[in-house]
Amino acid sequence: MMFGAIYIGLSGLNAYSKGLQQVSNNVSNLNTTGFKGSNVTFQNLYGASNRGGLAMTGQGGSGGHGVEVSDGKLNLRQGELRTTDRDLDLSVDGNGFLVLLDGDRTFYARTGSFEVDQAGFIVMSGTNYRLATLDADGRAVSLSIDTRRTSAPKATTAVTFTDNLSSSATAFTVGDIRVFDASGAGQTWTAKFTKDTAAGTNAWSIAVTDAKGVAIGTQTLKFIGGTVDPATAKLDFTDTATGLTVALDFSAGVTSFSGGEVSTLRAAKVDGYAAGTATGIAADAAGRLQLSYSNGEKVDMGAIALADFRDPTALEQRDGVFAEVRPGQHLLLASADSRVGQVRSKRLEASNVDLSQQFGDLILIQRGFQASSQIVSVSNDMIQQLFGIRGQG
Repeated sequence: MMFGAIYIGLSGLNAYSKGLQQVSNNVSNLNTTGFKGSNVTFQNLYGASNRGGLAMTGQGGSGGHGVEVSDGKLNLRQGELRTTDRDLDLSVDGNGFLVLLDGDRTFYARTGSFEVDQAGFIVMSGTNYRLATLDADGRAVSLSIDTRRTSAPKATTAVTFTDNLSSSATAFTVGDIRVFDASGAGQTWTAKFTKDTAAGTNAWSIAVTDAKGVAIGTQTLKFIGGTVDPATAKLDFTDTATGLTVALDFSAGVTSFSGGEVSTLRAAKVDGYAAGTATGIAADAAGRLQLSYSNGEKVDMGAIALADFRDPTALEQRDGVFAEVRPGQHLLLASADSRVGQVRSKRLEASNVDLSQQFGDLILIQRGFQASSQIVSVSNDMIQQLFGIRGQG
């Protein structure tokens, strides 16, 4: 029995040593981005009666014969989401996991710093793990921006005006109207409004010229009772040199009421744009990747894939990412679904290690180790006493 007590004490020393390793790992990763601490627990060991009561097992048996440390269960409580200045610093505000593809292997992450690699794929920094988006069938696929590094130009078709052209004024000019032809070449137009001085009329001659003063065309804008005459609400101007035809649109609330000599008429919107090159990619508020171009345009690259696990505690943590122990235990969903939460750009999730709890566990482990060492020491003293009795006999 005393030898059994020594084995029990030794099991305690071994278990608490392993428990110390778990706590040490938690504490040392206090500032590791996205790290999830594991809970340290212990369980009773049993002596298997069919092996003489000395073999240790965690199941069945004839009674308690020591202790072992249980497999650490991940604590998946969300850590603090810390603000960064990088668009591709991503995190999940909720229960979901980002999906990462590496050939035929799939990993998962709660957060990560991503970048565009030489092949145009969005990868986790320092790895080949590609960030997955959802395709039309809801499958996780990696994407490359290489085929969309440029944005084709679009010819201007309309310039939309708003605000008031004072009926008391006699002239007004709207300049710096930037328009583009089909090749993406830009021109700067100026529209000069001149009041028709004929009695009882509220009509304006519009003369459009380019940056060199070359005339594009002349049209007449009319008002009825301070509002635009529908017949002149859209006036077409054609540049014969380039073949570009642009409609000056006055139907969006343009008025002509007396405001002294002050007019506020302006070109509020000009469609069309020049060719552009990719300038950045980021996740928008809906958790979709948006590719931005130098011409101000954006392209939707798809929804970032998020995984919802039936039992996330069964995931295995490996080098900052997670691996699925039992495949097929998850669903793939888009951001904002209540089951997975929302993707946040310019956010990184901090470690969820609670330092005060770890120090508390550390004290308990230390006490357990001390107590187990005392069991070994006392058992050894008792055995020595037995040897002494034999010698006295």
